[in-house]
Amino acid sequence: MKTRGYVVLTLKFQKQGRRWTALCEELGTATFGRSLPEADQRLKEAVLLHLNTLDDVGERESFFKEHNIQLHQDKPLDNITVCLPINKEIFIEPLVQALPELSAA
Repeated sequence: MKTRGYVVLTLKFQKQGRRWTALCEELGTATFGRSLPEADQRLKEAVLLHLNTLDDVGERESFFKEHNIQLHQDKPLDNITVCLPINKEIFIEPLVQALPELSAA
């Protein structure tokens, strides 16, 4: 599958009781896990499902425009800086996600 471009997404994790909640800030996709690695894995799977669904229904470009998600033609550098207020109870991780070419409808 040929890559069309990349998006940079912000993954936010927060411990709540005995579970970790996980949220992709740009997409609004959320899940949880019993551990941080489990929440991370589940969120990355949910993000891929969300992006694939947007492609399947032909809404990727309009969703990106509506939510100010920038499509990068070249893979962004690995040293991405996330600027958010400091909070010891929240863990932030940038994700560079490759996007396949849009399917011809």
